[in-house]
Amino acid sequence: MDKLLIRGGRPLRGEIRISGAKNAALPELCAALLTAEPMTLQNIPRLQDVATMLKLIRNMGATADFSPDGTVLIDSKELHFPEAPYEMVKTMRAAVLALGPLLARFGEATVSLPGGCAIGARPVDQHIKGLQKMGAEIVIEHGYMIAKLPKGWTRLKGANIRTDMITVTGTENFMMAAALAEGETILENAAMEPEITDLGDMLNAMGAKVEGHGTERIRITGVDKLHGATHKVVADRIECGTFLCAVAATGGDVILRDGRIDHLEVVVEMLKKAGAHVEAVDGGIRVHSEGRLEAQSFKTTEYPGFPTDMQAQFMVLNVISEGDSKVTETIFENRFMHVSELMRMGAKIDVDGKVAITHGVERLSGATVMATDLRASASLVIAGLVADGETIVDRIYHLDRGYEQMEGKLTQLGADIERIK
Repeated sequence: MDKLLIRGGRPLRGEIRISGAKNAALPELCAALLTAEPMTLQNIPRLQDVATMLKLIRNMGATADFSPDGTVLIDSKELHFPEAPYEMVKTMRAAVLALGPLLARFGEATVSLPGGCAIGARPVDQHIKGLQKMGAEIVIEHGYMIAKLPKGWTRLKGANIRTDMITVTGTENFMMAAALAEGETILENAAMEPEITDLGDMLNAMGAKVEGHGTERIRITGVDKLHGATHKVVADRIECGTFLCAVAATGGDVILRDGRIDHLEVVVEMLKKAGAHVEAVDGGIRVHSEGRLEAQSFKTTEYPGFPTDMQAQFMVLNVISEGDSKVTETIFENRFMHVSELMRMGAKIDVDGKVAITHGVERLSGATVMATDLRASASLVIAGLVADGETIVDRIYHLDRGYEQMEGKLTQLGADIERIK
């Protein structure tokens, strides 16, 4: 199992390019299954989750060719096996995104209940309820969601869907399913993330009729069929935010090409309050900082609020900043698992349920730590970059699921980091 060895204490300086967004690429790979015509997706990141999704698509009978330049060509004309088996998706929750497209195009789908990071319950009942409102018959048997159209139906039917909670993957599943449904579908309480906007843009390029994507109310008018198209995946705002925190923590100066401040407004505002300098430049974002920053309190909420996927990374920044901070996690119940590992490195953090109180320390000390989930992995890497001595981050397969060549990009910026096989 691979590990990362980090020798801390070096400011990050230089320039890197932010990769395509994992959380946009995965649903868009599934959306490509909505048409029998070839689809070209550009700026696809080379990640373990992407590799798993491509393997799943090929297993269904489609072809998926991944070029070195990050372009994926998908042809699902010969897709004949609309199933996502457990053996292929047990490490990836995004497999649930195959449910809507397969059901919409083929009238049936069998999808394993998802796996992924152990950060708490993320139930798929919202997906099931929404698709049932569109007429789908869905049962859960032996760990699988088995969906089909009612007898005599050839298409799903448009519906008004209001979820009990805001769900990003649920919104994406409904958008994809509704694109080929009969009539109009209205999604209320929809997720508003930039990845939702990007998916809507892709569907429209394929001939769908999607309006309001990126707002809490999305209207989709179903069409008879979709055609092939070319689409470029939006840049990964979480990768960008992670590097913003890493540069601010190490006291560096970096330009993040393709980064977008408008996708990270709350995080950027928090960094500025802490004392870091963040500004838009031509084609990206520049971040630089000097001296010790000031700890900032925040609460995670749905977009456009502070993202839960940035909580662990910003907590590291708070740990080494002046003063105390209050971090409240409202999205997932098990997302403080990085705290105990940070404390092994000298962090002072008190946790009470959904609240973590950080007490700033002047330095962290390198140690051997273990990653528990994707974003926790990133937080431990940032901690290692600022710690005295050597830090070993174990179980970085989590990191490989969501960050494209993180150690390579950090090396490019001057970090002393290497992968140990």
